[in-house]
Amino acid sequence: MKQQKKIYILVDMEGISGICRASQVRVGELHYPEGRLQMTREVNACVEACLEAGATEVVVRDVHGTCFNLVFDQLHPGARYIMGESQMGRMPGIRQFDGLILLGYHAMAGTPFGVLEHTANSLLWQNFWLNGVKAGEIAVDAGIAGDHGVPVIMVSGDDKTVAETEAFLPHAVKAEVKQGIGIEGAIFLSPGEARRVIQEKTREAVKRCAEIPPFMVEKPVTLRLQLVSRGRLPRHRQGFREIDGQTFEVTAPSVQQAVYLIEG
Repeated sequence: MKQQKKIYILVDMEGISGICRASQVRVGELHYPEGRLQMTREVNACVEACLEAGATEVVVRDVHGTCFNLVFDQLHPGARYIMGESQMGRMPGIRQFDGLILLGYHAMAGTPFGVLEHTANSLLWQNFWLNGVKAGEIAVDAGIAGDHGVPVIMVSGDDKTVAETEAFLPHAVKAEVKQGIGIEGAIFLSPGEARRVIQEKTREAVKRCAEIPPFMVEKPVTLRLQLVSRGRLPRHRQGFREIDGQTFEVTAPSVQQAVYLIEG
């Protein structure tokens, strides 16, 4: 009897092939419809490859901005899709899955030449640390999944995203679909070649799912956040500890709980 493989996909927008401008990822801006389409096509390629590699269930969670970016009537029929606001955490139901794919991710804030690099909120967040190590959304999402024993099996994005993944998740499969040459500039693969890379790396990741360990963050978890502006420290927040005029930290039993505290 074949082992079941249930795959969860978190999809962001900045690391999708063909995207390099802020106007492609912001609702209401000129190039946003194009960005949505590219995102949807890359999701479809990833879902198709998961199924080809033997996945018995695939769930896709849109985690970019409003979490309502995918072109719904053009999505692959072989998956279920989570869109919009969630009151059940960032990854509803993740503990039931065997592997997590981070599709279309970007490098942490301050990464030189990273395409649309930032961490969580580019207007408010300057630098972010996970247990004393500077980190971004890749490590945070891997840590939340790791709290539930679920490994990140693949990450896709630009070359800076791939390098960051290697630093935190050396066992994960990496899919490079563009090279960053500036915060709003990239050297792209063609659309067809980018989707071919996504499919090839997805199939490899799903087949290797059982070999890849989860990212286990030492507990308790301490998150430190340096804000862009002074005078904005949330001193009223539960567990708040002031470091300096722009920086504070919180500590919690898990990554998800610490994220809740730091985001307020």
